[in-house]
Amino acid sequence: MTIRVLLADDQAMVRGGLRLILEDQPDITVVAEASDGAEAVALARHLRPDVCLVDIRMPRLDGIEVTRALAGPDVREPLRVVVVTTFDLDEYVYGALRGGAVGFVLKDAGPALLVEAVRAATAGDALISPSITLRLLRHLAGTITPTAGAGATGVGTTGTPPGKPLSEREAEVVRAISRGRTNQEIAAELFISLSTVKSHVSGIQTKLGVRNRVEIAAWAWENRIAGRP
Repeated sequence: MTIRVLLADDQAMVRGGLRLILEDQPDITVVAEASDGAEAVALARHLRPDVCLVDIRMPRLDGIEVTRALAGPDVREPLRVVVVTTFDLDEYVYGALRGGAVGFVLKDAGPALLVEAVRAATAGDALISPSITLRLLRHLAGTITPTAGAGATGVGTTGTPPGKPLSEREAEVVRAISRGRTNQEIAAELFISLSTVKSHVSGIQTKLGVRNRVEIAAWAWENRIAGRP
């Protein structure tokens, strides 16, 4: 399967560099480029690429606004958005992830991580630059008060519909996701099949009322059930 990518950045040289990196991979093709946020939203809605790589600082609409428009809570059929930026300011990271982004990668992280982020997004995983991850998780763990309530496993189940607590296995999957593990890594750690992991992730999203792995991880850290990153 060829992964179809849209690039959104106001600098033509940056877009050209990202295109070269991505199209050097046999399974990735760039289907469109946008030089501002409004153009990015229009092209993404029309072409519906597999992944949208979006810069933070752009004219007309910034990257966070683009993310909300394409992947926000009110979007019926959200697209996968990965923010690729020079800036790792906390307000940008939190804004992008709250807006529905499934990844946040710094431009200086290197070509390998960029390609990995695209593939992870396509597979339903999430990837955040390692230099940001620990700071992000510490922020969530240190500033948000856990909500009362526990399911059958004894872990908090904020957002869980009544009568549908997380199972022990689902709680293990949640903890693994909160540590940044991919589906394949979770399957290996828990000695279960990849399809079983995907089934658990889908069930967890339904129970918690969240839409992606980043939101699952945030829920885990908010409720103090996350493992060590």
